[in-house]
Amino acid sequence: MERLTDTPRTPGASRTVGLARVTATDVDFCSVRAEFALEEQFSAAVLAEVAAAEDVCRGERVDRTALPLVTIDPPGSMDLDQAVHLERTATGFVLHYAIADVGAVVRPGGALDLAARGRGQTVYLPDGSVPLHPRPLSEGSASLLPELIRPAALWRIRLDSDAHPIEATVVRALVRSVARFDYATVQADSESGALHPSIAALPEFGRLRAAAAVARGAIELRLPEQRVVPDGDGWRVEIEPRTEADDWNAEVSLLTGMCAARMMLDAGIGVLRTMPPAAASAVASLRRTASALGVVWPDGAAVGDVLAGLDPNTAASLVLMTEATTLLRGADYVAFDGDLPDVVSHSGIGGPYAHVTAPLRRLSDRFAAEVCLAVSAGRQVPGWAREALPGLPALMRASDTRANRVDRACVDLTEASLLAGRIGEVFDATVLRAANGKRGAEVFVPAVSVIAKCAGDPAEGDEVKVRLTQADVMGRSVQFAFPV
Repeated sequence: MERLTDTPRTPGASRTVGLARVTATDVDFCSVRAEFALEEQFSAAVLAEVAAAEDVCRGERVDRTALPLVTIDPPGSMDLDQAVHLERTATGFVLHYAIADVGAVVRPGGALDLAARGRGQTVYLPDGSVPLHPRPLSEGSASLLPELIRPAALWRIRLDSDAHPIEATVVRALVRSVARFDYATVQADSESGALHPSIAALPEFGRLRAAAAVARGAIELRLPEQRVVPDGDGWRVEIEPRTEADDWNAEVSLLTGMCAARMMLDAGIGVLRTMPPAAASAVASLRRTASALGVVWPDGAAVGDVLAGLDPNTAASLVLMTEATTLLRGADYVAFDGDLPDVVSHSGIGGPYAHVTAPLRRLSDRFAAEVCLAVSAGRQVPGWAREALPGLPALMRASDTRANRVDRACVDLTEASLLAGRIGEVFDATVLRAANGKRGAEVFVPAVSVIAKCAGDPAEGDEVKVRLTQADVMGRSVQFAFPV
């Protein structure tokens, strides 16, 4: 499973996690579900459609069940969208990437289709998910679970020795995953030289693709990513651990999305994930921040080169990457059928990009995959997919906003609950942003993995001591003060 993000982080981004925790009774995520009207249950009509669903494209599938695909997902995941097989050849690589073929089992205009359009994507909370599709489909009949034959959209991407794509096709196929791995296992197997043969080339591929990302101007930020995780009978906030294996796997999905975007642009029809180039003023501001922090910015070096060369474990790097978030604004979805849109590229990725690899968990991927399948086969895009394209950007914008707000609400609620009994305590912190008149300062407190506002005027990049002055559970807010 890929994480539902647009850019991978560079290896080495892990940080020490916070060890503080709260009991389960201190945090009630039901309030977040209610606030955002998250409903896990589906109607009887939707469930009936799932129970009766059949592969309407079974007659056109090629049999690729002999291809030894494997999946790489977080532990316990059941909604497995992707399975991979990567071969090192004498001239480069051949990547096979199987994606769950949701378009073949969801009836256009039916109850399930309408329900999925209303949801947009799976929303994840610490105590469980609110799925895009009913679990009997997303975690059962359509999921690429090991040793089960499943319908899939199977990408075949041929690459040169530098892992640059030469040719990409996608067909409807029957596939079977032969093994299931998580990121930690893949990382450990890589370090011990025991990777499964189907992904033995993944480290080399991933590193080459990461280098290609820097070369094409991609901007990859390595900021602390907070998440709420179970801890015994309670919860804690931690900085999301990330291995090189996460990044290698992300490069597979990013490559597929870039090939899909190119295919749709060449055909003049599709839906892209876009981001305009960074404003010149934002780049200039970042250069000033780098200079103030003593970070060397070589003449002629692009932003991506500078950020990729930073040690993520220093205060200066943390501050500079926080400031660099101003470069990655204006992310959007754009659909087209005929004339190409004004913006077709994603500046964070460094080229055109489309979501196609998570159809069990994200609505737009089902339609984008259908466009690519038709284009690759030299056929007209089905009417049901073509008719849906204009409405997809608004649906995805709304669902992205909701999912991001839910994620932030869960972290904020846990942070406030975690610190509610510690008002007046002093903590070590890194100043991520100084106050600037429009907003207050912001600090990162590693002992509890909290990122919060800070009253006062601490200097950006400084390691300081701050005092906790507010932990409002009902308001889901935390604030520190400087000086202590």
